Amino acid sequence: MSMSTPLSKPQIIAHIQKSLNYTVFDSKWIPSSAKFVCLGNFPRGTGVMQIYEVQHGEAQLVKEVEKPKPIKCGTFGATSLQQRHIATGDFDGNLNIWNLEMPDVPVYTVKAHKEIVNSIDGVGGLGIGDGAPEIITGSRDGTVKVWDPRQKDSPVANMEPVEGETKRDCWTVAFGHAFNDQDRCVCAGYDNGDIKLFDLRNMSLRWETNIKNGVCCVEFDRKDINMNKLVATSLEGKFHVFDMRTQHPTKGFVSVSEKAHKSTVWQVRHLPQNRDIFMTAGGTGNLYLWKYEYPAQRSKKDADGGDVGVAGSISLLQNVTLSTQPIASLDWSPDKQGLCVCSGFDQSVRVLIVTKLNVV
Repeated sequence: MSMSTPLSKPQIIAHIQKSLNYTVFDSKWIPSSAKFVCLGNFPRGTGVMQIYEVQHGEAQLVKEVEKPKPIKCGTFGATSLQQRHIATGDFDGNLNIWNLEMPDVPVYTVKAHKEIVNSIDGVGGLGIGDGAPEIITGSRDGTVKVWDPRQKDSPVANMEPVEGETKRDCWTVAFGHAFNDQDRCVCAGYDNGDIKLFDLRNMSLRWETNIKNGVCCVEFDRKDINMNKLVATSLEGKFHVFDMRTQHPTKGFVSVSEKAHKSTVWQVRHLPQNRDIFMTAGGTGNLYLWKYEYPAQRSKKDADGGDVGVAGSISLLQNVTLSTQPIASLDWSPDKQGLCVCSGFDQSVRVLIVTKLNVV
């Protein structure tokens, strides 16, 4: 007989808190280092990129650069571990790639969108995902574009509304299904609740659904495997976990939903070391740590003999309130299990340690 005590559960510990003199929109660990990057905008309307190093229980500022336009989002997903270049999207629709050793001038720049780049993701770098390094951007202009940093000026794919269709604000994008050289999918979430799954191999819309609330964040549990699970977070405190292994011709993918945060669920991030554990960040300054449990059978036959997925269940492992303001970004360390950086609209960045993740 095993007894579960509160201390046997994972604990979320705020290890370091740093106040900033600007609005921070995104924060990312630099792979294979104890450093992280913060991206945002100064009150005077310019962009800022800061690099911090975690040393002796403190975050030391290593470098700060100011840019003409506020920076909204960033990813290391398309870079090599040797270069560790960060790709960023800004308020003016630019996609830039920066060498953080010499961040004054971008190593790649393109006018990606007519309006703000809301979201960015990368694949094919850091040894994650087969195939070419690619970057995806989603914008207020309604388009989702895929970029190859080796190809200048024009995207390798452009998913935009057909003529006459209302353009929706794309809030979030994510890569997935990059398990061989040919296959790759892009998922995009929009302000009206639409979720669209694009197949880049066939250049087609593979699946779409609507979750009735603006989609704030989508993420596959892993980018570099045959699609397994997708989490989508939304306004009004709800998130959905889709089982992506079985697609029914008419019913699509099955899902389970959970209402946890009392306000917008801004972010979801899966633990790099365990794809069934994920954290959500909310509009009231809280973090929730979840575990997904698979059903005994992940698919069954319907009345017509077709395969239909079976949804699993979600259990809450832990939650913590860090602030009164929304936590808008969240990033697990790829190297050290349980190490996490998050930033919010209280103009603070925090380094967290989540314990006992190996026992859940």
